[in-house]
Amino acid sequence: MDTQNPNVPTHAHTPVTGKSHLNRRPHTGLVHDNTRHTTRFTVIGNHLAQHPELSLLAIRLGTHIQSLPAGARVDIKSLTARFPEGTNRIAAALRELEAHGYLRRERERVPDGRIITRTISCNQPGRHAADTHTPVRRAHAPGKRTPAKPLPAVPHPASPSPTLLQQATDLLADLRRHDSRLLLSARDTAHLAPGVAAWLERDVTPAAVRQALTTALPPEDLRRPAALLAHRLAAQLPPPPPFRAATPPPPAPHRFQTCDGCDRAFRAQAPGHCRECRSSLLEAA
Repeated sequence: MDTQNPNVPTHAHTPVTGKSHLNRRPHTGLVHDNTRHTTRFTVIGNHLAQHPELSLLAIRLGTHIQSLPAGARVDIKSLTARFPEGTNRIAAALRELEAHGYLRRERERVPDGRIITRTISCNQPGRHAADTHTPVRRAHAPGKRTPAKPLPAVPHPASPSPTLLQQATDLLADLRRHDSRLLLSARDTAHLAPGVAAWLERDVTPAAVRQALTTALPPEDLRRPAALLAHRLAAQLPPPPPFRAATPPPPAPHRFQTCDGCDRAFRAQAPGHCRECRSSLLEAA
């Protein structure tokens, strides 16, 4: 019990007998007059409050940031408006905290597609909140595997044909040439092929389908690429093409007739003279 915590409140009201050291005061230096907090307080580690390398401004700023609620603004402009120190000193203190792990910045894509930078305050550098809340995995019987989560449903073509499904399968197998993370198993390809066929059936070109499936993919590793593709095939399915009336077939050509004047064959609706003979008859008249 030789390790002392200077933040522990003194026990002034505890009866002292004998030569107990609890009520002794140091001959020189700091003396604490502590009262226990019950509301509006923040727990700050001594590794920050007594950091041997951080500047006093960085320690003060780190303490202030850890006391703020989630969502508070901690950019340089907001901190400069709050404290008398200038922009350069506050920026330097933030860099100190980031270098020692008390702050980190992460880029994140928000639902509207923009990429923003989030500032995360770490009260214990090197550790994450998830480290203290490790989920307990249920033990499975030996030899049994956890069933895989089913893939999302995909649309199906109105008139499937072997040729259309084969074209869809070839398109899916070729996706890995555009992004190596899109290497699909035979089972996943068979599940996704009807969805691609539904797109092709709606007059979407294979190049357009490929672009819809490979554009703007997340930058990190894809844990379930088939699930992402299934979601896109269902969520971004284009509407059917506009209705087009059937084009009437061209009229059948007339039958061959034998000219009454020269015995040559010509096409006409009824027997008679060919064009040359009709012209000669008109000139003779």
